[in-house]
Amino acid sequence: MAKFLIVGLGNVGSEYEGTRHNAGFMVVDALAREGEARWTLERHAYRSEVRHKGRQLILIKPTTYMNLSGKAVNYWLQAEKVELANLLVVVDDLALDPGIIRIKKQGAAGGHNGLTDIEEALKTQNYNRLRVGVGSSFSRGKQIDYVLGQFTANELPAVEASVKVACDAVRCYATQGIDRTMNLYNKKGNAHGERTEN
Repeated sequence: MAKFLIVGLGNVGSEYEGTRHNAGFMVVDALAREGEARWTLERHAYRSEVRHKGRQLILIKPTTYMNLSGKAVNYWLQAEKVELANLLVVVDDLALDPGIIRIKKQGAAGGHNGLTDIEEALKTQNYNRLRVGVGSSFSRGKQIDYVLGQFTANELPAVEASVKVACDAVRCYATQGIDRTMNLYNKKGNAHGERTEN
């Protein structure tokens, strides 16, 4: 059975629940919930597991906090014996509006501390990531407050819709591959139905 490691990035603790920086957690939480799977606290992460069309999806929420996400990703790739090509990191993205998702095969961290640490731990930028838009409606010097803040009531409908679409994209990735998923979801797979570039 093909095995995939799906890593949602975020910060553990009740004070971080529902914050923009925890968009990755929101997606893997939704995948576990839809698959009626439970989370267990294991080394460096909460772990869950769901099956989809003969694929095994190992879901991970690192407990290392965002800035040390690479430690958990590296450990679980080895522990589960998952190939790098079967890793998908789900992360919040300031460059995308709430409700928009985008899938990429590789790329720079773009100033995201979680991605920076993963890149350093894996010694490569060549890993798949699913970016969940959280917008950038903050004034100068307020980025940290913004990403660690809660979604507004106006943002939530779009965010919740994008989480649902992101779950569909993860399942598509596991069954049809990253290129097919990019073609489908980067064009029409976001919550507002807007077209985005590959």
